[in-house]
Amino acid sequence: MNMVIIQPSFLPWRGYFHLIERSDIFVFYDDVQYDKHSWRNRNIIKTAQGPLWVTVPVLTRNKFGQKINEVQIDNVSNPAWGKKIWNSISLSYNKSQYFKEFSPFFQEIFQKKWENLAELDIYTTEKICAFLGIKRKFYRSSELSVSGERVERIIKICRELGCDRYISGPSARDYITSDKEFQDNAIKLEFHHYDYPDYQQQHNGFLPQVSIIDLLFNCGRESGRYIWGEKEEK
Repeated sequence: MNMVIIQPSFLPWRGYFHLIERSDIFVFYDDVQYDKHSWRNRNIIKTAQGPLWVTVPVLTRNKFGQKINEVQIDNVSNPAWGKKIWNSISLSYNKSQYFKEFSPFFQEIFQKKWENLAELDIYTTEKICAFLGIKRKFYRSSELSVSGERVERIIKICRELGCDRYISGPSARDYITSDKEFQDNAIKLEFHHYDYPDYQQQHNGFLPQVSIIDLLFNCGRESGRYIWGEKEEK
């Protein structure tokens, strides 16, 4: 049983969904400290002028140390943020091959008034998984009665949900420097490697690390071929 644990992200790139596809159980790590200027509330789309950050405004003033699932969206100072993001997406992708198929979903998302960032991130991620044909068991770390710091907590979550293999993104090597604790708990540790082919994008050139929506609008339900190749049956 493969376990993947990642913080909720806003319209994440294809590597995020590859990790979900490789998992049997996926945990949104939603009760750890929110870090500003991260993938939690923003991502990149490709426009005719080049890469563009699209950002969900959030309330952070005097809220140092708040957890991801506590972060509230700023609908007071930036009431039209959803319209602004959708306009940018629509302008950039309205001529792409699969825009008409997926645009109603995303347009509805950005017309809705969201209050909580994690709810927005998790909802959209799970829906995009459905578009990609990924069916997995999803959990939130905040729903599990598991405490501890970093590696200790990861191992406890694996044990709590009955997983014996933990698949991590490569950036976790900064704090997972040894697999000894995993071995001591009969859990195999594996670091995922990102390596993806180019695909046909709108506008000139190719930008690899853009939001999954770029791939969806350009490649439709065949997007998985440009992430994991031939779909593995689960």
